[in-house]
Amino acid sequence: MNILEDGPELRANVATACRVLAARGLVEGALGHVSARVSSDEIVIRCRGPHDGGLCMSDAGDVWRVTLDGDPVDLPEGYAAPKELPLHTELLRARPSLAAVVHAHPRSALLCGLAGLNVRPVFGAYNIPAMRLALRGVPIFPKTALVTRPELAREVVAAMAESDACLLLGHGVVVGGETVEQATVRTVDLDVLLDVTVRLKELGAEPEKLSAEDLAELPDLGSAFNDQLAWRALVAELTPK
Repeated sequence: MNILEDGPELRANVATACRVLAARGLVEGALGHVSARVSSDEIVIRCRGPHDGGLCMSDAGDVWRVTLDGDPVDLPEGYAAPKELPLHTELLRARPSLAAVVHAHPRSALLCGLAGLNVRPVFGAYNIPAMRLALRGVPIFPKTALVTRPELAREVVAAMAESDACLLLGHGVVVGGETVEQATVRTVDLDVLLDVTVRLKELGAEPEKLSAEDLAELPDLGSAFNDQLAWRALVAELTPK
């Protein structure tokens, strides 16, 4: 089971991930959340407090520990876990290799889902991780409900199957990763893929899928590049110049 070490650095990373999502326009206001597994039955997650300024203002003081059953561990008075906590807990319960979950509401996901658009691996070196998401396929959960019940969350997990990302129809996305950094970068890459899909539809263009020859020229650059380097660049964008 993939478990991350709880502490100030991890909680700061969860908060930073929330700010990255907000800066990228993938969440608005206080809607959306990021979590990380810290034991076999507990996670830390971005919670809402009495003076919540939205995800763009997240800091480590907004990140608290709860059990996979939704019970508070160190939650201060006035703070509450997100209503869609089951999206995180049920995915992490079912997928031991994952240790972090992002739930966001990118406009690209809303449009792709409502228009019934399927992602296709049509670009390459422009964004190789995003292309590989298309290559593996991005499943769609067909219900537009708020996922507040474990039973409904388990339906989302079933729809995801072995994928690390799922589009929630008329709602948003849920994305898993082995680290907070990976889950966040993967969410940004997914938005790129979905946005290109929408724009191609607007242009009336249907490019051919990548050929086997082109795919062979697109190596896996590894987590150090795909996740850590990309994460540092996203974080750097948050820093005023």
